[in-house]
Amino acid sequence: MCCTGLRNLLQGLSVSAKYSSKHNPPQTGCPFSKIGPKKPHILRCSKSTCTHRTAPPGSILPCRFFSCKEGTKVPSKRKQNTSIDLLHKSLLKSEQKNWNNISPTYKAMTKRIKEKLEELHNIYTLNSRSPRMRFGENVYFEENGCIFLAKADDGEGNAKILFSVEDLGFSDAFIQRIRISPDQRYMAISLKSENSEEATCIIMKLGNLPVVEKVIPSVFSFEWAANDVLYYTTQKNLKCQNVFMTTFSYQKFTKLVYTEQDARFFVDLYCTKDRHFLTINSNSKTTSEVWLVDCRHPFESPALVQARTTGVIYHIEHRKEQLYILTTYGEPAEYKAILTDNYIHRINLDAYCSSYRNSKLMKAPVASSGKENWQLVHALERKTKLVDFEMFSDDCIMFLKNAGQLYLNVISFISHSVQSIKLPTWACEFELESHPEHSTSTCYFQLSSPVHPPKRFAYSFKENNLIEQAVQEVPIITNCHTTRLLAKSKDETLVPITVFHNKNSKELHRRPLLVHVYGAYGIDLNMSFKEEKLMLIEEGWILAYCHVRGGGEQGLSWHRDGCQHNKLKGLHDLRACIRLLHQVGFSQPKHTALAAASAGGVLAGALCNTDPALIRAMVLQAPFVDVLNTMMKTHLPLTIEEQEEWGNPLEDEKYMKYIKSYCPYQNIKPQCYPSVFITAYENDERVPLTGILQYVQKLRKAALDHASRTSKKGNWIPNIILDVQANGSHCDSSWEHSLNE
Repeated sequence: MCCTGLRNLLQGLSVSAKYSSKHNPPQTGCPFSKIGPKKPHILRCSKSTCTHRTAPPGSILPCRFFSCKEGTKVPSKRKQNTSIDLLHKSLLKSEQKNWNNISPTYKAMTKRIKEKLEELHNIYTLNSRSPRMRFGENVYFEENGCIFLAKADDGEGNAKILFSVEDLGFSDAFIQRIRISPDQRYMAISLKSENSEEATCIIMKLGNLPVVEKVIPSVFSFEWAANDVLYYTTQKNLKCQNVFMTTFSYQKFTKLVYTEQDARFFVDLYCTKDRHFLTINSNSKTTSEVWLVDCRHPFESPALVQARTTGVIYHIEHRKEQLYILTTYGEPAEYKAILTDNYIHRINLDAYCSSYRNSKLMKAPVASSGKENWQLVHALERKTKLVDFEMFSDDCIMFLKNAGQLYLNVISFISHSVQSIKLPTWACEFELESHPEHSTSTCYFQLSSPVHPPKRFAYSFKENNLIEQAVQEVPIITNCHTTRLLAKSKDETLVPITVFHNKNSKELHRRPLLVHVYGAYGIDLNMSFKEEKLMLIEEGWILAYCHVRGGGEQGLSWHRDGCQHNKLKGLHDLRACIRLLHQVGFSQPKHTALAAASAGGVLAGALCNTDPALIRAMVLQAPFVDVLNTMMKTHLPLTIEEQEEWGNPLEDEKYMKYIKSYCPYQNIKPQCYPSVFITAYENDERVPLTGILQYVQKLRKAALDHASRTSKKGNWIPNIILDVQANGSHCDSSWEHSLNE
């Protein structure tokens, strides 16, 4: 599922935001803004004259190109502050010089690590494969920038190449999304460079010799409403607020269909699994609104499902004239247990006595879709994380996480039963495969962990069981032990920790420990397979993942308990986790390192100020470390949306003081700091580089000031290193770029 509205639910009320995880950038809302929500603008396709200028067929535009639409207001460029610009250049030059001086020191270590990672990457890449998309007898897939077509019965050995990224003139880009028209005459793909946040959509007319039909710059999402009708959203300044429709029939035209006028909302598109409806989804951090386009009548105006209601998020699926609504609406206690011969779904109503409502599946007739007609189908238990959701003709599957354990809930619309299936205990991540055919009898997905490469599984609706797919065997570390702990935070809340270590390691208290943290936007810690994690396990390291509040590991309330005026709870959780790890014998402070990326830098940087003695080193990637100054700058692209995560210091003095109390940059002081290594990106549109430069300078000065004041023998002077990458962006990195980092 790629719909932002669904992603809000799956990530614990989170959509794409400014300081989010590197691979899943989110958008947020603004509950404290004085500007009230504005009604979206729907244009009737038959009367609108608004068109979107696109490139002529065959021409290729740079990813950053954006052609403005008639009637669209283009924000004026903010005048550069010369003194700030000079300061930025001076700091950058100073840090680049420092990096050039210090990086040769690590040359031998870098060479050894790089060789080992390349070896592991070659082992696991050769045995992995990209998702397959089956349409009838045809199977489409992408490998190494090439699009292939194979016949389902012939096997992929006879697959033919339709075209490649290089053929299109995008040798430095990768394919981000593929959508095939219902009659398979057209294929739309988005191409993205790792140096840009914006993608270019290319529509290919398929046939014996595929040709470029159209090129559309700065596109975020797109879906086929009919054989020759494509809907798409445009992106500018990290925002998506306009939806266009373009046709490929004899009378070709492009028209604006929808405009979102509330800056807190982000718009994307999704097609229901049965392809009856295309949904226009407008979402803030806590509120959704969905409009339906009937794919049988794609030129008619979109119809509203339910007007936006503050605090209600919902996502739409469709089956047999009923809308199935995944939502936060309604009281959890309304749910009644479903009893069947094979399965009893037990409900503890006390578990739902929470001030935060949980996700649930509801339904309503298409003809009367207002929330007053929504009927409960299935509700999730408290502290259960909805990871993914897939609808089929007679069933739907919910991929769930509870207390670190992954499992499936299979809901049968025929027998009105719910079956819960526990998945292997080593699994930490799901990845659902594409299932274009609504009536398929099998659901395919992959399971992985930081040290277990993806393994393919299938759930058969006919057999009612889980099947582990036989694939080519690859070497998998078998001596890795997984431990799950619960740390008691300052307010007695139990915080989950997932620990990996080599079974053969002795004297674990002497082993190096790498602690991971994120804790923002309702997004889980990234626990997918990575070669470097496996390498560390093999070399005797302990890996710990702290699932602190602010993330989404235990559902919607877990996020709410760690954002805005609760942000310090995430810091208390992290402190409790590290202390527990040391208490039970996993390493000790002088062998402990802390790793975080993006918004995870807030909690990591805060701990570095409050409890520097707990860790010896800290590694940060594109970290958000200057919360207060950033949230005071409303000219930045996403600051207003971010107020729902961090608060609005401009309009509320309490938030000003609260943010200042934990902001990493604001709380640096002369003391004994751990060593710090930071990677940042010159062209990062989400985390301003100036804030990172100033943080590093201030941190280094504080550490040196402390060292100069203490003449103690063997005084610790930390290494504080910043590597500013000229290439790359906040959200995507190629394997080669990641390897160099």
